[in-house]
Amino acid sequence: MSEIYQLRMSVYASLIAALMAVGAYLAIPIGPVPIVLQNMFVFLAPLLLGRRWGLAAVCVYLLAGACGLPVFAGGMGGLGRFVGPTGGFLLGYLPAVLVIGLLVSGKKSHFWRDILAMTIGSVVLYACGLSWLKWMLGFTWSKALAVGMFPFLMGDAFKIVAAAALAKSLRPILMIKRSAAAASPPQPAGIQ
Repeated sequence: MSEIYQLRMSVYASLIAALMAVGAYLAIPIGPVPIVLQNMFVFLAPLLLGRRWGLAAVCVYLLAGACGLPVFAGGMGGLGRFVGPTGGFLLGYLPAVLVIGLLVSGKKSHFWRDILAMTIGSVVLYACGLSWLKWMLGFTWSKALAVGMFPFLMGDAFKIVAAAALAKSLRPILMIKRSAAAASPPQPAGIQ
């Protein structure tokens, strides 16, 4: 049963990584940081898969981009994206997913808890991304906030609510319990 569980979770993580790539193609360039849909799928990963497999999905996505596959915003890829203005946001996905996963891990699914966890994860993401943006482009904090955060807040609120609604409807279909995804694979009935 463990091999089946590992395979199923690997497939789910790969599918979410693919959705992150598709979400990156839905980009609206408004400056050095485009509006993208990929962070909705990044936030969805720990809600559906738990922190360990959610991190695996984000790592697959980032590794694909680092290898040069065009999975980042605007169909870009390569290591150069990690040292560009959006590099802090890309790398910030890892701690954001970890925080979201820790906040929801082992707890009963609850729509508002998921929203709170993603909001806190978004704060972590902005802390990483804005710090990098400020340093990389020599912005003041007010300029970094004006360019890298304020234009995105309304869209992020929508994406957080959409991700929470998707998680609520997909969990029963995927048959993943958060505690199982975060801990060990489920055991067949009657085996302890």
